[in-house]
Amino acid sequence: MTNIFNYIDRPSPIHQLTGATKLVCLLLWSFAAMATYDTRLLVVLALLSVLLFRLSRIGLKDVSFMLGFTAVFMVLNNVLVFLFAPQHGVALYGSSHELLHLGGRYIVTKEQLFYHLNLVLKYLATIPIVLLFVCTTNPSEFAASLNRIGVKYTIAYSVALALRYIPDIQREYHEISQAQQARGIEMSKKENLVRRLKSASAILIPLILSSMDRIETISNAMELRGFGKNRKRSWYMGRRFTRRDILSMLGCLLLLAAAIILNIRNGGRFWNPFI
Repeated sequence: MTNIFNYIDRPSPIHQLTGATKLVCLLLWSFAAMATYDTRLLVVLALLSVLLFRLSRIGLKDVSFMLGFTAVFMVLNNVLVFLFAPQHGVALYGSSHELLHLGGRYIVTKEQLFYHLNLVLKYLATIPIVLLFVCTTNPSEFAASLNRIGVKYTIAYSVALALRYIPDIQREYHEISQAQQARGIEMSKKENLVRRLKSASAILIPLILSSMDRIETISNAMELRGFGKNRKRSWYMGRRFTRRDILSMLGCLLLLAAAIILNIRNGGRFWNPFI
């Protein structure tokens, strides 16, 4: 069964950080990557994200589905940008260095290719960090960390339940899919894509019904135990911030500061090497 979003327990420095630290770092890192189109900083972020991914000891096969999905979306995004705005890079950088004329308004320029390079770097800078956050964060510990930084414990526990429920949904989808195939509904790669999508859509109704039943069971159990009655609660998985947590958040804050400083020096979000 393919794991899409699931906690993977590995002995790594990334796993040792608290859930709140990883959330803060994810937000700061994402803001830094999205705030600028400076290629120099995006290259640094992309290289660091790949390095951190290796430090986490998460294998590519563990996240192969999401990496493949992201790669397809990235390619489609670049293709559509060129189809609908083939001269967008020229307009952004204020110059035109033609490489190939495909016909009509479709002209391949250095500026347009440079803009597409920045789009790819943004994906490489953010996607590994998002996968790291999901795959290295224990839901129970994450809820405790959120409560420690001031988030109401009922909200923190709801987030933890959502993260813990994702693997259950994947498992139920797999079980329903196996049951459907046992009844003669072909869903393997032997069938064409359209029929596979139709067969997969037929799984949604029993999946939704089983999910609603599980939600009702959990909510009744929590209500019977008086969840939410008291203003505070204790956490079995709670951890204190360490020096490693503080340094990690400071490092991500410096990256965001670097993005802001580069935007000011460049006079905007874009670094123009064609001037």
